[in-house]
Amino acid sequence: MRVIAGSAGGIKLDVPKEGVRPTMDRVKAAIFSSLGEMVIGARVLDLFGGSGALGIEALSRGAASAVFVDSDRRSVETIERNLTRAGVKGPVYCRDVFEFADPPYDRTSGGARYSDLLLESASLPGLVAPNGIFVLEKRPEEELSIPPSWQLIRAKKYGATEVLFLSVAPDRQTEA
Repeated sequence: MRVIAGSAGGIKLDVPKEGVRPTMDRVKAAIFSSLGEMVIGARVLDLFGGSGALGIEALSRGAASAVFVDSDRRSVETIERNLTRAGVKGPVYCRDVFEFADPPYDRTSGGARYSDLLLESASLPGLVAPNGIFVLEKRPEEELSIPPSWQLIRAKKYGATEVLFLSVAPDRQTEA
């Protein structure tokens, strides 16, 4: 895994040995190609951070800030090492993501799907800036019902990954 472009382009990143499902470089490239110049100056929240690759990529491409969240101490340590290696900065929190609102697993231990929990979260739309984009990775075979608080902008499949680009529905937007 590596940073694809920007100030840290080409830097290799560590990946925790277990408990993560890293975003493939080709999927990461497609996400950032789709976002284009929207990344410049953006405030990024990298949930289920794992290696921190998505947030670090955003910082490398000109994002104003990135906050990283993962509940696993080993992942947090990996993110901190990768930030140093890439020469970028951002706070890293070892917390349950749902305290904040790209899950590494399809379902919780109780059987609920993370994608559904994220989209149904009452607090997550409030974390997305006006005109901001929420990028959700999921398995293509996982069918979702998009709640009224979100608008689907684009969906694209990349092998075993589908990426959804969503915005907060206009009547649900608040200042982030």
